[in-house]
Amino acid sequence: MQGDMYDHESLVKAIKQVDVVISVVGQMQLADQVKIIAAIKEAGNVKRFFPSEFGMDVDKNNAVEPAKSTFAIKAQIRRAVEAEGIPYTYVPANCFAGYFLPTLSQPGATSPPRDKVVILGDGNPKAVFNHEADIGTYTIKAVDDPRTANKTLFIKPPKNTYSFNELIALWEKLIGKALEKTYVPEDQLLKQIQESPIPINIVLAISHSIFVNGDCTNFEIDPSFGYEASELYPEVKYTTVEEGFSRFV
Repeated sequence: MQGDMYDHESLVKAIKQVDVVISVVGQMQLADQVKIIAAIKEAGNVKRFFPSEFGMDVDKNNAVEPAKSTFAIKAQIRRAVEAEGIPYTYVPANCFAGYFLPTLSQPGATSPPRDKVVILGDGNPKAVFNHEADIGTYTIKAVDDPRTANKTLFIKPPKNTYSFNELIALWEKLIGKALEKTYVPEDQLLKQIQESPIPINIVLAISHSIFVNGDCTNFEIDPSFGYEASELYPEVKYTTVEEGFSRFV
């Protein structure tokens, strides 16, 4: 079945044939999810909607511009879903390991560094790095789980939660070599964000949120609003950061 997000009738027709809608639209189409919401509302048969999230929790971060505006669009979509009374699950997946680990988040790198590494801030705030297949598995697990209805499923497994300094220490252990480290102070990073063109400024602002603010981990998860995925589904054998890194040694 196929439906076009920009053709309301075809979208309603497609949605009427399913009971769960998982949106994975990209950044440029985030705001257009109001069209999916309208179609779900008209179809009237959807038991759960997962809006496109798959990053940090947009209600619990302190991002600077231009990331702040991107996160605000996701938050607006959340509010629209809630206003329409559509059953939902939000899945903040934190950092995609397939994006961050192969380069250790170094600009222009094609493999993890073996000589020098640049660290934003002091390297101490904790971040979470999850493999994409595990994000998919946890999302599907939540589809018909009554516990995740109208809640947020945070993917924050303990073995994937590292500060940048800890991440580098792990990599150094695996390759048996110390890296030369350069720390970028926060004020310098904020200046870079302001002076960089799109999309570099967005990437840097998101990195600031993750690695300087610690927005992946600077809050406690409470059952009133959500659950942690590896606690809810202990049977899932997720890929750890160390296992992911081992592929590059």
